[in-house]
Amino acid sequence: MDGASRSRLLALIAAHVGRRSERAPVAAAFAAFIHAHPWCCRRELAAGHLTGSAWLVDRVGTRVLLTHHRKLDRWLQPGGHADGDPDLAAVALREATEESGLQGLAVEPAIFDLDRHWIPARGVESAHWHYDLRFVVRATGSEDFVVSGESHALAWRPVRDVLEGEAYDPSLRRMAAFWLDGSRAVQGALEQAPVRVVSVRRRDKARAQPPVPG
Repeated sequence: MDGASRSRLLALIAAHVGRRSERAPVAAAFAAFIHAHPWCCRRELAAGHLTGSAWLVDRVGTRVLLTHHRKLDRWLQPGGHADGDPDLAAVALREATEESGLQGLAVEPAIFDLDRHWIPARGVESAHWHYDLRFVVRATGSEDFVVSGESHALAWRPVRDVLEGEAYDPSLRRMAAFWLDGSRAVQGALEQAPVRVVSVRRRDKARAQPPVPG
């Protein structure tokens, strides 16, 4: 990650803390990780890496699209690895499009949530941290999704049900609470900012990249 990209990312994190001061400790962990690891957007970084995911809501904002993740066997938000891309909003938008099959999605550029979570070892992959940056993505066209090979299923769920559902991941319930409380400061910033719309063809996530320095 070059210096300009690092500065933009750190500014986004600082702005998020300005709106959500209670998230300052986790934001500090993100900032420290980004400062310590120039290759923080690459999945080859064994200690962990940045990821991007989407709080994908319908046109009116009352339902959220969740994926029953094939590898983790849990209902989660769409998201995935940055694969070297320091624009995590673009990553969230790309992943939402690929995993849902929805076209004409729009991403809102401010960070909606930050979550640092531990990924257990699986096969040849060692255990590591995911530093996940979450962004609001809105459906602007058809809401008829297509299940990808990464999911057992997809489902639109009422945001209120996610908040009240004890079986859901705690970070999903936190985002539901953020959304339902109006997130006035967050929403005000997002609604004044431009959105980006994308149409994405599915890509090979395992494409070859230069090795990360040891």
